[in-house]
Amino acid sequence: MNPRHSEILQLVNQNRRVLVAELASHTGVSEVTIRQDLTQLEKQGYLKRVHGGATALQSDDMNDRLNVRFDIKQQLAQRAAELVQPGETVMIEGGSANALLARELANRGDVTIITPSAYIAGMIRQSKCDVILLGGIYQPQGESLVGPLTRLCIEHTHFSTAFLGIDGFHPDTGFTSRDMMRADVANAILNKNQRNIVLTDASKFGQIFSTSIGRLDQFSVLVTNSGVDESDLALLRKHHVAVELVDN
Repeated sequence: MNPRHSEILQLVNQNRRVLVAELASHTGVSEVTIRQDLTQLEKQGYLKRVHGGATALQSDDMNDRLNVRFDIKQQLAQRAAELVQPGETVMIEGGSANALLARELANRGDVTIITPSAYIAGMIRQSKCDVILLGGIYQPQGESLVGPLTRLCIEHTHFSTAFLGIDGFHPDTGFTSRDMMRADVANAILNKNQRNIVLTDASKFGQIFSTSIGRLDQFSVLVTNSGVDESDLALLRKHHVAVELVDN
């Protein structure tokens, strides 16, 4: 994704709906070019074209999120599952790619999964693996549990690897989230100082959201697909984050 496309996507996601004229003014290119950009971004599954502009695809509804770039997320989930050893206890915080990871691990049946995501727990409820659903305040749209009780549960559970969902990454901010309450849960997980893995597709890079998630040196591994700017990967490696790249 080129810098202008990243800028367009960030504006659309921040404002939910943006007009072609506004995007042209902000980026300094013609409206014809913006329309071509929007058409390309829609084909790649990043946004939705509407009359006169574009709207964000982002939604807290997990079924909607799973359908966006599903094939890539499935590949990421399969690669991430290879990082988990039989007999491990893993924390899976949430997110659509992590939901697919949970299904991969549940199909193996040789791990214990702890999660604050009611969606994930429901998805793997008939598996043979042990599933521990944390308590907390229920967020109905994203089907996540958050708040003080969730943090307390995290403090009193033990796991060797954690998989965290993120909404954006930028060199100036690190990993960020749209949801302050979910970010709070993610930070509680990071504070356990275990092997922390981010599982996300390349579209999240170049985007900034309201709440930071941890420090870069708290993360151990990034699993993503090709298309991330090399300077972003170099920054992560500088902070000792191992990068696992999956070809599109």
